Amino acid sequence: MKRIAVVDRDRCNPKKCGLECVKYCPEVRMGVEDTIKLVDSMLLIDESLCTGCGICVKKCPFGAISVVRLPEPVEGEEVHRYGPNGFTLFRLPVVRAGKIVGLVGPNGVGKTTSISILSGKLKPNLGVTDREVSWDEILERFRGSELQTHFKRLLANEVKVVLKPERIDKIPEVVKGKVSEVLRRIDERGAYDEAVSLMELEKLRDRELRELSGGELQRLALAAAYVREGDLYVFDEPANYLDVFQRMKAAKLLRALQERNKCLIVVEHDLAILDYLSDYVHILYGEPGVYGVVSNPHSTREGINIFLDGYLPDDNVRFREEAISFLHRSSPSDASPEILASYSDLRKSLNGFSLSVEGGEIRPGEVIVAVGPNGIGKTTFVRLLAGEILPDVGNLDTGSLKISYKPQYLKPAYEGTVDSFLRKVAQESYSSPYFRVEVIKRLGIEKILDKYLDELSGGELQKVAIAACLGREADLYLIDEPSAFLDVEARFAVAKAVRRRIKGERKAVIVVEHDLLSIEAFADRIMIFRGIPGQKGYASKPKDPREGLNEFLMEVDVTFRRDPETGRPRVNKPGSKLDQIARATGRYYP
Repeated sequence: MKRIAVVDRDRCNPKKCGLECVKYCPEVRMGVEDTIKLVDSMLLIDESLCTGCGICVKKCPFGAISVVRLPEPVEGEEVHRYGPNGFTLFRLPVVRAGKIVGLVGPNGVGKTTSISILSGKLKPNLGVTDREVSWDEILERFRGSELQTHFKRLLANEVKVVLKPERIDKIPEVVKGKVSEVLRRIDERGAYDEAVSLMELEKLRDRELRELSGGELQRLALAAAYVREGDLYVFDEPANYLDVFQRMKAAKLLRALQERNKCLIVVEHDLAILDYLSDYVHILYGEPGVYGVVSNPHSTREGINIFLDGYLPDDNVRFREEAISFLHRSSPSDASPEILASYSDLRKSLNGFSLSVEGGEIRPGEVIVAVGPNGIGKTTFVRLLAGEILPDVGNLDTGSLKISYKPQYLKPAYEGTVDSFLRKVAQESYSSPYFRVEVIKRLGIEKILDKYLDELSGGELQKVAIAACLGREADLYLIDEPSAFLDVEARFAVAKAVRRRIKGERKAVIVVEHDLLSIEAFADRIMIFRGIPGQKGYASKPKDPREGLNEFLMEVDVTFRRDPETGRPRVNKPGSKLDQIARATGRYYP
């Protein structure tokens, strides 16, 4: 079985560590000096000499070294490697005209690299790092496959690629002007009016890009991709920042491109949307930052079920220790009949927006999920409970409850490391077995404890913010949009960590969420927010999850069914037989 060694150049610091990894390497101590050495201030490991003992991995104080054994089926299928001891990608997704290919997998296993190669931005080196690989070699590697045809077209400049980037928050830094000016400037298909209508941008046409929120920028980015003429369209996390209503409209936009016989690649962590959109999916697995493997194409249902199960039959590889399961709760199983907090009918006016909240109560041991469109008052309600703002009308009976709040927008002001930040926030809880196992380990934070907060990616920062919230001793935890920036596995890990935090204790959680599968993983009860976004909102009292989600999906105008194998909710295609039956019976949520 082949072995690869990866050294994280950003974390490796030979001047500070004293090269403990070299000193303790058994091969070096036995005289095989080329096994691990320092060359031009860079640590290099010879994979042909390394025995994979793992001592260097344990001795490195910065967690910069990884030595892993690869699954046998992928040996010899390297597509690209980022230099000696760098991240390696095995295989590539297949693109086909008139089809939408979905990519599903954790962050850091090669989705961005795959996109870069297929779009022509990155030339694959087939894992060879000591010389430049020719295009003849690349075409020979993919001979007889659809990828060979794709690369030939790329070389002949016959493929125009349109990319909707993941980091839409960076758009105002490189593009200036008003929404209408930007869209008209890049409109190559005469589809301006159609795009504005699909993404509901009518009220934003005269707004400057720098004034737009995350959700508004996402809708603009989707519209901008739609109006451009291309052969291959790549949508990197199109659902980020969007509410459920907007996600379904984004799906309609992508379907419209598919009907024009275009190739589409969609990277998405909302499994309900990915399932609804994709014609087939590729599963990506591996060790984040070390190596990634692209599976063979699978039908959408089969591929997502394989991903959830964590076992890939094609490669005979278990890439996750436990399966992701769906437990449908019709009532809060652990909730106490006593009341932790209550509130009367509330009213709050803020910056031209008014919110009315139906009186309700919060019980110990339960998770309440707030659902509804963006700009409808969910965050305002959370801020009322947190005490950041006071209601104009009504009373909050939270007594002397301690409250821990994770806001929607993350703005780290702390200048130290993740470890020092969590120690400061969690205090005594930081050393508790619960926190170390159920939060730090479950969320994968142990790998970034030595990083500074201002060095973290969006997903890493989100995990740290959630860990900080759960680490505080509190009676009520308020968590606003925990799924943003997180991959599928991390979303379910967060849901489990949150539920474990309050299990058997006199505590409760309120979560604001848009991902439908995450909503089900979290919810003991549901609060539905309605109204006119940006003008007025109305919030119901907490309801039974089945009743609440059924009522909510009626407003979204989408029906669901359950997969017989995994129990996961799946979106019904509009007009399908199952969709018609669900509407006729009034069971939008199974």
